[in-house]
Amino acid sequence: MVCAASGLAIRARPFPIFFPMGNMATGFFIILSLVTGAVGFMTSLTGLNDVVLGTFANLHAAASSSTITWLLTLLSMGLACKEMHLGWAGSSLRALEVLTILVSGSQLICAGAIHAGLEEEAARHRNLGNRV
Repeated sequence: MVCAASGLAIRARPFPIFFPMGNMATGFFIILSLVTGAVGFMTSLTGLNDVVLGTFANLHAAASSSTITWLLTLLSMGLACKEMHLGWAGSSLRALEVLTILVSGSQLICAGAIHAGLEEEAARHRNLGNRV
């Protein structure tokens, strides 16, 4: 039996994840994209709560979780770029690759905004501490 994704026989596949479309990086990319999406969704929910509360500790939590999510998205983006480099992919897979690359840029902007707010709150916190 020949694997459609790699052209190799199933027993000769060097990768443990089989995905019936795309190339050798597709299985890893799909699984990492799902994990990144779940982590990103939960980070968005908790981050909104942390920013609404607005305390110094909550802003630190929102900043660190947004950075972790952004790094996971960059890892997924790297696999998307590798998959594009390896060759052919279907239209739905190509859309996921492009969406992953676009989301990594928007997450950078969001994480930067949270970190800028954190720096502003830290400066305000220091000024209040000096007055006491």
